[in-house]
Amino acid sequence: MTAKTAPASKRATSLSTLHRSAVGKKMIMAVTGLLMLAFVIVHMLGNLKFYEGQEGFDHYAAWLRTIGEPLLLHGMYLWIQRAVLLVALVAHVWSAASLTKQDVQARPVGYTARRKGGYAASTMRWGGVILLLFVIYHLLDLSAAKLNPAPAGADVYERMTADFSTWYVTLAYTVAMLALCLHIAHGLWSAATTLGVGPATTASYRTVAVTVAVLITVGFLVVPFSVAFGLVD
Repeated sequence: MTAKTAPASKRATSLSTLHRSAVGKKMIMAVTGLLMLAFVIVHMLGNLKFYEGQEGFDHYAAWLRTIGEPLLLHGMYLWIQRAVLLVALVAHVWSAASLTKQDVQARPVGYTARRKGGYAASTMRWGGVILLLFVIYHLLDLSAAKLNPAPAGADVYERMTADFSTWYVTLAYTVAMLALCLHIAHGLWSAATTLGVGPATTASYRTVAVTVAVLITVGFLVVPFSVAFGLVD
């Protein structure tokens, strides 16, 4: 009987300490990153509803608050989504910071050669900081309407139009999206490697990761550029 329970106990111990190991932290980083990537893709597709015009886009924004009704209260789905994303973001940042700390402690003198992974890998940390600051600004700008240049009471379509009619907002948005592109391109490949996807070690898989990153980035940038260059009202 003892012989049967010992393996189970050992597995429980392994699971309880998994998050403390570098492998466990990489897995947490990969899973939470993929979860946030799924949200980013859906969010990008939703932004393209902007081309349906003010009525269509505002209808879409209002519809988001009705998801899950009548089971959920009005707007509750968005709060659940925000809570899940916040937990994923905290876990993602924690695992990244922990891995960075372990990396520094393991090599206190620093690297004498450029780390494997290219420019995207070497800028993942700073890119993550840029994206975190952008998310905070984005929420205060469009969700809370505290930093938006549109008049009080403006709808979502008007807020976006007011934002991207201002050159420095468009520039800041572009910088954030380029950081997102690098983050996704390297992070998607890295997540697949961590989770044991075989093709992740091939050049073809790197191409897939870069293609996905570029498509998402272009999808996010077409709206601000369309407004900035007067292609939409």
